[in-house]
Amino acid sequence: MFNSVLAVMARALMAFIFISAGYSKIEGFSGTEAYMAAMGVNPSFLPAVIALELGGGLALLFGWQTRLTAAGLAGFCVISGLLFHGNGEQANQILLMKNLAMAGGLLAFVRTGAGAPALDRH
Repeated sequence: MFNSVLAVMARALMAFIFISAGYSKIEGFSGTEAYMAAMGVNPSFLPAVIALELGGGLALLFGWQTRLTAAGLAGFCVISGLLFHGNGEQANQILLMKNLAMAGGLLAFVRTGAGAPALDRH
């Protein structure tokens, strides 16, 4: 029972940042497009980013395709961290380290899977 609670908590805590980030990008769509453009990233990627964050966050939360989802989100964390926070400023260094730490946590899901209960468990 304890392991089941831990599995759900781990997935929920990791998923929350992606779900909330995806939702906030929908709410602030034009501002996010402008920010992406200012950072040299093509804003046409924004719908894909939203889909990855929302879809990946929900898939992780419910434990569906957990290993694949976690691998994709880990790669996203590294790439977005380097693109948006890799400029060497102290505040951005902290955000980059946060992204790298999240990637490390996600890699643990790649190794172990969702745990139970999850949609991955039939």
